[in-house]
Amino acid sequence: MSDANSILIVGPSWVGDMVMAQSLFMLLRKRHPGAALDVLAPAWSLPIVARMPEIRRGYASGTGHGRMNLLRRWRIAAELRGNNYDSAVVLPRSFKAAVIPWLANIPKRTGFRGEFRYGLINDVREFQAAVLDQTVKRFAALALEPAEPLPRLPNPALQVCAARQQQLLGELDLEVGRKAVAFLPGAEYGPAKCWPAEKFARLASLLDDKGYAVWVMGSAKERALGETIAAGSAAINLCGKTQLADVVDLLALCEHAISNDSGLMHVAAAAGVHVQAIYGSSSPRFTPPLTDNKTIHYLDLECSPCFKRKCPLQHLNCLQGIDPERVAKRLT
Repeated sequence: MSDANSILIVGPSWVGDMVMAQSLFMLLRKRHPGAALDVLAPAWSLPIVARMPEIRRGYASGTGHGRMNLLRRWRIAAELRGNNYDSAVVLPRSFKAAVIPWLANIPKRTGFRGEFRYGLINDVREFQAAVLDQTVKRFAALALEPAEPLPRLPNPALQVCAARQQQLLGELDLEVGRKAVAFLPGAEYGPAKCWPAEKFARLASLLDDKGYAVWVMGSAKERALGETIAAGSAAINLCGKTQLADVVDLLALCEHAISNDSGLMHVAAAAGVHVQAIYGSSSPRFTPPLTDNKTIHYLDLECSPCFKRKCPLQHLNCLQGIDPERVAKRLT
């Protein structure tokens, strides 16, 4: 990729992974300062991609999660063909992810070996899980030459829109006289990643007493969860009331973000807020918030990390054992 003038990156399908991929984008920008970097990714992620100054343009993949949809992929490839990309970096290890760069006639197509992609990927890298022990390292390795050691990776940093911040404060009638703490109680992966709602609710009451404003953020799917957490305190449920880019701007106004290991945890880290990250079935060693401004709450029990969507032992001790009082004491 040493002589690349334009690079297409096929991005991941999860919020957190897309944020972590910015470390790769930063690395590519440093190595190829004059190259145009474009991203092909799900439409929902494009507002996040637009907050990454390294990227020239984002293209919506529009093929649907898990669907082959070959005709749609051919049409996207035809649109991209006119950009005359020198190379492509394919982050997902699936067969489907490698089809569009191949159809777009991109000469060099870099990706990990996997899912019978011979020919579709012609710069094949061996996937070494023991060396690439974090998601961000797996992404960044594809910007390097084979066997080249990983450098120190930059942390993601999303751009914040000050004008939109002020609009949101007015539109959502948010108080600006108190320090704000964001609650991010959702996790798309499953309940084994979710600190129980009653724990968040208790923490909201404790933070009331400390003089903090609490903003509960998430998608419309978390609206009922947000109501449960906000009941009995002055917490404000914003779930379903904001777009993803709005969450970036609101998080940047907060002093802390209390979050499960989720996509929004990585958004919070990249927005610059102090992340109080709560881990259950997953591991802070594999998907840590990529920031120095963080506090990890993890019990490291004998049964964790199991990486299951639901607790296989049906007790969820890895999360039940994290007390709201303990989290509240870590806020300074």
